[in-house]
Amino acid sequence: MSKKSDSCLLGAIAGDCIGSIYEYIGQKSPDFPLFSQSSQVTDDSILTLAIADAILNGCSYQEYLHQYAWAYPDSDLGGGFRAWMHSKDPQPYNSFGNGSAMRVSPVGWAFNTVEDVLHEAEASAAVTHNHPEGIKGAQAVALAIFLARNGSTKEAIRKDLTERFGYDLDRRVDEIRPTYGYDVTCQGTVPPAIVAFLDSQDFEDAIRKSVSLGGDADTLAAITGSIAEAFYGGVPEKIVQEVRKRVPEELWDVVERFSEKFI
Repeated sequence: MSKKSDSCLLGAIAGDCIGSIYEYIGQKSPDFPLFSQSSQVTDDSILTLAIADAILNGCSYQEYLHQYAWAYPDSDLGGGFRAWMHSKDPQPYNSFGNGSAMRVSPVGWAFNTVEDVLHEAEASAAVTHNHPEGIKGAQAVALAIFLARNGSTKEAIRKDLTERFGYDLDRRVDEIRPTYGYDVTCQGTVPPAIVAFLDSQDFEDAIRKSVSLGGDADTLAAITGSIAEAFYGGVPEKIVQEVRKRVPEELWDVVERFSEKFI
């Protein structure tokens, strides 16, 4: 078994990096190079770390999302989010995009009851993605991480998320892949990303399956990776080493401080 990392945020960041070069090409096979010279962190990682930093400092999610967006304006931010960051009075814009789910993983690690995880996931989403589907997507991902890190089986995770959120999680990746396309909604991204985790054998397999769906690859893999990290006990060191090359020092510092406090 590969040596695992001692971080609790690298699953999402690794998935983002790996998926970054496959986002628009419709990759339909799990057989692909994990990294290339073009692999990079995108808004998925930047905003994940904004949520983590807000939790570390006891500050508002809105404040830190805004700060990080302005600090990294070229990180492939979505159009709606970009308009929000440029507003003089940023308000939620009723989005059900998958941005709320891609950035929520710190919540699944930092809070220690189901009630707190669901509450904070909603709070982290609602500053922008206050549509019910945007909130539900964030809550489902955060809860999956919480359950995984606390020893729940895959079947228990599947059952809880299905009953609580109404997602269809009984499919396999091979069933979804042929007709799946590029989809940036929560309802079109979160269930397939969770299925990729449930259908996996280990962390790398989970990432490969999520990217092979051929959709919004960096976000699918960020979500899948965040859950897989919690369930499988970390990220293989060979992947951590590649991710480390691509994360600026000031962001790596957030990873280390968050992990030190919450692992």
